[in-house]
Amino acid sequence: MESSNVTRINYKDKEIILIGTAHVSPRSAEEVRTIIDDEKPDSVCIELDKNRYHAMTEKQEWSETNFIEVIKAGKAGFMFVNIILANYQEKLAEQFHIHPGQEMLQGIASAQETGAELVLADRDIQVTFNRVWRGCSFWEKCKLVATIIMSFLDNEEISEEELEELKGEDMLNAALSELGNAFAGVKRYLVDERDTYLCEKIKNAPGSKVVAILGAAHIPGILSKINEDHDVAELESVPPKGKAGKIVGWSVTVLLIVLVALTFTVSPVSGLAQAKNWLILTMAGAGIGAILSLAHPLTILCSIVMAPISALSPVLAVGWFAGLSEAHFRQPKVTDFEQLSGDLKSVKGIWKNKITKVLLVVLLTNLGCAIGNIAGGIGAITIFLNTYF
Repeated sequence: MESSNVTRINYKDKEIILIGTAHVSPRSAEEVRTIIDDEKPDSVCIELDKNRYHAMTEKQEWSETNFIEVIKAGKAGFMFVNIILANYQEKLAEQFHIHPGQEMLQGIASAQETGAELVLADRDIQVTFNRVWRGCSFWEKCKLVATIIMSFLDNEEISEEELEELKGEDMLNAALSELGNAFAGVKRYLVDERDTYLCEKIKNAPGSKVVAILGAAHIPGILSKINEDHDVAELESVPPKGKAGKIVGWSVTVLLIVLVALTFTVSPVSGLAQAKNWLILTMAGAGIGAILSLAHPLTILCSIVMAPISALSPVLAVGWFAGLSEAHFRQPKVTDFEQLSGDLKSVKGIWKNKITKVLLVVLLTNLGCAIGNIAGGIGAITIFLNTYF
């Protein structure tokens, strides 16, 4: 009797076999091997994009990559999101003593053994990440970041029976409904759009018989879209950044400069005091943030020097400069990502891991600079009011 995780559909002249997996279940990997061996499909589609495929199949190459080179290549976002998405899977994989993504690796191996064409059917993770982030509201972004942090700290274990139940359609629909209520932007881009993208890639795969290996969460969406036509190019595009944030940022900067200028015309001493206090507070805030993150001495100096420039510009963040400086001096490797889950279990590990060290430098210098900028701005307003009234 065929497993309930397997769905067979006919699309025009194709027979499509969808295998819903839990990504970490050993049964899923064995099921993939058996079905491909028995069916001898023309194509095997897997839920990976080119970047994740290379990361999974060329781990040694990635492990020797310098983190600075990753940033320069524009792949830092991809790696960060990939770690987030894989973190919970790794915890479950460790519990069940298997490798995360084992069913995808099995699909790759079985496609090679049977001579089937391998199709990387998922959308580029960087595109998905950009569309998710730009599609979320401010509060959804806050909740999403909080959820990510909690996923790192969650040590709850589940049984393999519960893991298999996660592939049940009723539980799946309930989970997606909850996701949609909490993160409408996330669900649209992370689930719904990828359902559409995967559907188009699968139904256009070469040959008359296609096997597709997917997370079970995508099966209902694919079934609902299989007879519709969709624009893949539109799904691969990245929405332009909104202008509202820049407008607000530049408005605050202009307002601060105008306040100082107006104060200076009435009382040069007060105007100089405004500028001096703002500079000291902003630079001190960034410097304290860098010190709290235990940054390299030259990174601390970089943070202090760049703080005023970054505070006045909404397109430049002091954390960006500090992060690159810290990455340069600490020379983190991608292997530090592999140790991330273990290091996050303790405060000492967070400061020890070179990746989290860089992230802490970015976060705390930005936070310190922002606090100093706000305090300096309040001071400037106070001096302005005292001067004129």
